[in-house]
Amino acid sequence: GFLYCVMDDIEKAVLISFDESTSSQALKSQAVAYIHQIKENPLICRICVEKLFFCKLVQVQFWSLQCIHDVLRAKYTSIAPEDKSFIRKSVFSIACYGTADANNDNMVRVLDGPGFIRNKLAQVIVTLIYFEYPSIWPSVFVDFILNLGKGAGVIDMFCRVLSTLDEEIISLEYPRTKDEIVIACRIKDAMRAQCAGQIVSAWYNIVTMYRNSDPELCYCVLDSMKGYIAWVDIGLVVNDAFTKLLFDLMLDDGSPDQLRAASAGVVLAAVLKRMEPKNKLALLQNLQMRRVLSLVRDDSETSLISSVASLLTGYATEVLECSKYLNSEYDKEVSCELLNEVLPSVFYVIQNCEVDSTFSIVQFLSDYVSTMKGLPNLTRTQTQHLGRILELILAKIKYDPAYRSNLDVLDKIGKEEEDRMVDFRKDFSVLLRNVGRVAPDLTHVFIRNSLVNAISSPEEKNVEEVEAALCLFYELGESVSDDALRTGNVLLQECGQVLLSTSFPCHSNRLVALMYLDAITRYLKLLLENNQFIPIALRAFLDERGVCHPNSYVSRRAGYLFMRAVKLLRPKLVPYIETILQGLQDKVSEFTKVGSMPKELPGSEDGSHIFEAIGLLIGMEEVPPEKQSHYLSVLLSPLGQQVAKALLNGKSQNHEESLSHIGDIHQIIVAINALSKGFSPKLVAARPAIALLFKQALGFVLELLAVCPKVEVIRSKVTSFIHRMVEILGDSVFPYLPKAFEQLLIVSEPKELMALLLLLNQLICKFGVAVQGMLEEVYPVIASKIFDAIQKVGVSGELPCSCTEEYREIQELERTFFTFVHVTATHNLSSVFISAKSTGLLQSMMQLLLYSCCNHKDILIRKACVQIFIQFIKDWCNDPPDKEKVPGFRSFVLEAFATNCCLYSVLDKSFDFQDANTLSLFGEILAAQMVMYEKFGEVFVRHFTSKVSANALCPRNFSEEYCQKLQGNDLKGLKSVYQSLIGKLRLQQNGSLIFR
Repeated sequence: GFLYCVMDDIEKAVLISFDESTSSQALKSQAVAYIHQIKENPLICRICVEKLFFCKLVQVQFWSLQCIHDVLRAKYTSIAPEDKSFIRKSVFSIACYGTADANNDNMVRVLDGPGFIRNKLAQVIVTLIYFEYPSIWPSVFVDFILNLGKGAGVIDMFCRVLSTLDEEIISLEYPRTKDEIVIACRIKDAMRAQCAGQIVSAWYNIVTMYRNSDPELCYCVLDSMKGYIAWVDIGLVVNDAFTKLLFDLMLDDGSPDQLRAASAGVVLAAVLKRMEPKNKLALLQNLQMRRVLSLVRDDSETSLISSVASLLTGYATEVLECSKYLNSEYDKEVSCELLNEVLPSVFYVIQNCEVDSTFSIVQFLSDYVSTMKGLPNLTRTQTQHLGRILELILAKIKYDPAYRSNLDVLDKIGKEEEDRMVDFRKDFSVLLRNVGRVAPDLTHVFIRNSLVNAISSPEEKNVEEVEAALCLFYELGESVSDDALRTGNVLLQECGQVLLSTSFPCHSNRLVALMYLDAITRYLKLLLENNQFIPIALRAFLDERGVCHPNSYVSRRAGYLFMRAVKLLRPKLVPYIETILQGLQDKVSEFTKVGSMPKELPGSEDGSHIFEAIGLLIGMEEVPPEKQSHYLSVLLSPLGQQVAKALLNGKSQNHEESLSHIGDIHQIIVAINALSKGFSPKLVAARPAIALLFKQALGFVLELLAVCPKVEVIRSKVTSFIHRMVEILGDSVFPYLPKAFEQLLIVSEPKELMALLLLLNQLICKFGVAVQGMLEEVYPVIASKIFDAIQKVGVSGELPCSCTEEYREIQELERTFFTFVHVTATHNLSSVFISAKSTGLLQSMMQLLLYSCCNHKDILIRKACVQIFIQFIKDWCNDPPDKEKVPGFRSFVLEAFATNCCLYSVLDKSFDFQDANTLSLFGEILAAQMVMYEKFGEVFVRHFTSKVSANALCPRNFSEEYCQKLQGNDLKGLKSVYQSLIGKLRLQQNGSLIFR
């Protein structure tokens, strides 16, 4: 009575805990707490079993089974043997329609319940198998087989147990621990020895008996089989009787598609079973797969079509794999026949069906194509198959017309689809090249025909076909060598000429236009040996197919590709300069028109390539000086007028933040900079009129900077333009530099300070000591900003905030500063650092250099800092000690640099002599010691050796040997002596550092 009372309370608690509509959260919490309390009862499994026999509530049945499962998983080893026996007998009895009391009509039959209850029961039985089979419960499978005669309910339960066993224990498709793999092997070994044959016979008998009366039950049987075929004796399944049954089911139009698909799945499992290649080939041959080839030709999308498609692709893959490892002529002939038999259907599947995700189309086709490599001649069948592969490639790389409008306007959906297709096409491009290597003529003819068919397409509905054909033609160009393109076979020349002279009906489509431009650009090398094509190519770039395309993105892309074409064909384009300039006139005006910029800050230079192309054309030496000056003047004069308007607008607006105004200025600077890239320094130096025009341009660009000196994007473009003018104008830029730096030095941001340092580096490397006066003015301003920025975050390499963007920028600024100091020092300009205006910054610079040459994490930075010290010592320590050029520097070098860098930093464990960069740094440290000896003589030797000799482990003859190597200027000997010393001094007996 107590037990049943408790059970009544359990029912109520379980119902409340499962009821999502319960309004009282407190009541639900109370119910859940009660259930947890009951779970700790030692009799919990007996309570749950009683509930399974007597309670009809599915919530309670599910909870009871889950509770038993949890107890078995968590506490199996602590459960009493009699309780384990009770659980085992009870759940198996339930699984076989057994009852606690056969005469009690109120007894519950769990097998008549919903599927999720039966699945949970199967999970409990599999948990018992996990712990008890075969040592404790060896008869579980045989007992099940003996009870299958009780009907469909027990058969269904048997299938669920087998499927759950495969999913939860045996299958390696799920991650398993080592212990789980051991247990799975134990179960499989026992089943193979004891009952695998009986189970397979049961499967066969059930399917044979129920195929007409209960096809759903047969489906469950076949579905549960698939996981077991991989490890049972294949002869149990692949035999005359069972194979015939499976194929009969597949071919039986009267059977449900689900059952036919399940039989295909079983055959596929047999096909995929791992075997020796020779045995596998025999198995595949015996299956006589030709019987089911016609099943995939149905246009409907059903589970049967999908399953047979997977079967055929899996079968073809296995045949192909076998052919790789079999060498006998007979085996190769058999595999070839089987492949030839199935391939047409596989091609149909690839083109028309949803293929299984485990089947890699490209991998399979590539493997097949690779079997033909090296063959002297291809058979007619092989050629036909390669032709179908080319058709498949064309079909697969086509965009879905459903996305046409999205791709044309390139909205979010269109961008995602374009990105997906770009990635998707990569593998097919490789496949196309492989086919092209095996059958080049076939590939070229196919692509030509595809192109011709696309060209002849009269309707815009063929956008995707045209784009895909162009893509193939482009990929063909990618696979052909530059020499082949240059000399060009007849077919390539024919295709190239047709393409250049064609305008498709759907050319307004963005994707078609872009692919067309990429394709003709890829074949430009044809023009190197075929001058007659040049006018046609120019028209393609300059008309509505290129820079005049209505889509702005296409137009800008055309400008970039045209610039590449000009670079390639430059000398051959001289006769066409007038035509080109005329064709680009509208685009040039549009690009530089004040107010034409969109109302957002410009983030790229798209569109400027037109000016770069023009510069490359008119900047050739072959262009007569008068014409060249005229062309450049015609281009720069309108830009000068736009500058005047921009300056006027800037003054009238009274604020520099107007995005439209900034955009106008940005466009002008970008245009002039791009234009200048076509002019070499040699040409500008030889033609004063050109130099004058660029100096005028530099003048009005600097005026633009004065209008908005604090706008980063403008300063960046001005700095870039100054770099370019320094390159082509030489020292004639000097008069413009003071005004430029006056505006550029307003900045304090790390990125812009780096840009200034790079500009100074260029000036120093190009002009040397000629820029000393300017450097003495500029350096103090920029250095003070740099030291302030570095001090904000701390010294190099030791910051907890090193993950922040600000810190990374400061690190990069510091690195650039070291490069600047190095460049300055090594170009005879070290006096800049000790000029009257810079002396106040000397201490900060020296401390930064000293710290970095001793501790910086980047060994190459440390090396550069040591080299800087060497140069400073050479430049500043030539005078007698009483007439120091830089007061205090000599003692700083001896006390701080020599001791900390040349001794202490080398003794540190982080100084790794096995590292090549560290060894290079060590060489510089030794060179520094030789320079210090050269400049300071015995004073350096006494000071340095006293620091070393202070340690008891220092060899007695070190000072004498060290001095000898210095005096003999023997760098190699010094390295040997010093490295040996470091090895002896680096560690004390307890492993701690000697110094510091």
